[in-house]
Amino acid sequence: MDKISFILKPRGTTEFSGILTNLVKWLLKMGKTIIFSEDEAKRIQKLLPKLYSKVEFLPYDELFSKGELIITLGGDGSLLGASRKSQKNGPPIFGINLGKLGFITEFSQFDFYDSLEETLNGKFEITLLPLFKVEVQRGKEPIFRSHFVNDAVINKNDISRMFTLSLETNEEQVTIFSGDGVIVSSPIGSTAYSLAAGGPIIHPLVKSLAITPICPHSLTNRPMVITDDSALIIKVYPTNGQINLTLDGQEYLEINNQDSVIIKKSSLTAQLIKNPQKTYFHTLKEKFAQGKVTIKRSN
Repeated sequence: MDKISFILKPRGTTEFSGILTNLVKWLLKMGKTIIFSEDEAKRIQKLLPKLYSKVEFLPYDELFSKGELIITLGGDGSLLGASRKSQKNGPPIFGINLGKLGFITEFSQFDFYDSLEETLNGKFEITLLPLFKVEVQRGKEPIFRSHFVNDAVINKNDISRMFTLSLETNEEQVTIFSGDGVIVSSPIGSTAYSLAAGGPIIHPLVKSLAITPICPHSLTNRPMVITDDSALIIKVYPTNGQINLTLDGQEYLEINNQDSVIIKKSSLTAQLIKNPQKTYFHTLKEKFAQGKVTIKRSN
């Protein structure tokens, strides 16, 4: 692996000042070609003034077609954004977490160099992260196509304004419910927004989608897990106010009651470099332990 593409957390410079300089220097000493997005040129000039002339800049999409390895620096958001751009036979992604939570970003900023060196030498394991494709049809015409890794969310701009949704699969109606919206989550995304809304934790090897109502009006509307091998069709009943479709908290589209949101498992997968020191349940316990409150008993 000689060509390394970097994807950075949007905005911010202070958290990159030390780690990015040291990492780029280290890779350049190894004879690697370093590539950033053209959109990052001004920020990189501030972050790496002495190394700026030694790195390359390409259009964002070419980071994936020209790079042999993608390094993301940020958190899960940066990794999700890179994963959604994944192509067939695309480069593997080495995710470095700069924050505290980072659930799917495998490597800590404090101890990744050994694993990265092994990766560059071809010694690594891959986790395949399935992508789910979303198509919005207005009438019978497609008006939007994209993918998500974690979740697709349909909700309203207005706070606490109910509306009604119909869910269908395999040409059969699953349910109709009223509430603040719905979250359709992959197993990877089951520990994100879906979990906060009362959805289940799903192991990433389970081939499924979780449907989690947001503040449903009826107690009988509970989270549901379905197989991921069929299309899920969501329709919005006539309502006042703006309805939003949001993918991974990053892509956004306004929809209306003439639209059908169709969700299917994609043939695309993102390749993530696996941290051999971590397992799924280790990560689960580690991340959730950060939210624990320790109660000291008085004698």
